[in-house]
Amino acid sequence: MRTVEVTDHAISTLITGRIRAYADLIKLRLSALVTFSAVFGYILGDTGSSFGWSGFVGLALGGFLISGASGAANEIMERDLDKLMKRTQNRPLPLQLISLQEAYWFTSLVAVLGVALLWAFTNPLTTWLGILSMVLYVFVYTPLKRVGPIAVFVGAIPGAMPPLLGWTAATGSITYEALIIFGIQFIWQFPHFWAIAWVSDEDYKRAGFKLLPSGGGQDLNTAIQIMIYTLFLLPLGLLPSYFGLTGLNSGIVATICGVLFLAQTFSLMRDCSRKSALKIMFGSFLYLPIVQIAYLLDKLP
Repeated sequence: MRTVEVTDHAISTLITGRIRAYADLIKLRLSALVTFSAVFGYILGDTGSSFGWSGFVGLALGGFLISGASGAANEIMERDLDKLMKRTQNRPLPLQLISLQEAYWFTSLVAVLGVALLWAFTNPLTTWLGILSMVLYVFVYTPLKRVGPIAVFVGAIPGAMPPLLGWTAATGSITYEALIIFGIQFIWQFPHFWAIAWVSDEDYKRAGFKLLPSGGGQDLNTAIQIMIYTLFLLPLGLLPSYFGLTGLNSGIVATICGVLFLAQTFSLMRDCSRKSALKIMFGSFLYLPIVQIAYLLDKLP
């Protein structure tokens, strides 16, 4: 009996470990955040008399799988570089928890399923935008990270695509409202990316990543650029209210969040410290979901 219990426990531990490894491979938490942004765009764009549940579920599942496939492909391409960085050296491929062949097959399967779900339950426009997002992230942004800060601009495009995908899944078209919610998330990417790059500068240098602007320096010039892009979020955050996409309350919330976010950049300009950059990084994690939730609550009857 004891031998059976030990064997069962070992099998259970093995299965749990494999599931955790595959969850890490698809960057589960990041993919969940991406899915939330896509769902945000869908709910904001769905103005029909009855909610389009099939499109909603197809978008959520398909978007999650496409994001997961993109993250997994990124880890496959950077598996040797991940070994050099403390923040990534415990990923499944550097630790050989998953073989490279397994990772290729799994990633391909997840990508095909994601695209198939978008095609079956949304529309061709959303599907092609999803494919474009995946291609830009994997085959353009990922190799450009070792070239220079242009990678941040390129990466901001697929990074801002989820709410646009959500809108097109609900409406079937790209409208000025879609471009507004895309633009907010696009501009948000810059202080978000650069704060992470500042905090992880030592790690990134080991891998040869060049993401900081102004020659890659942790200096006042970089801090000013972070401040400028954060400043742009103030007028952008008001556009949904101005164009009637949402109400006044969300505009107030977006402004307050934008001011608090901006205030953190002044601290970075003053001392150019890792601590101040860390505050901006966490501030960026809070800004986007809070503002998007405010937009949704302001739209709901």
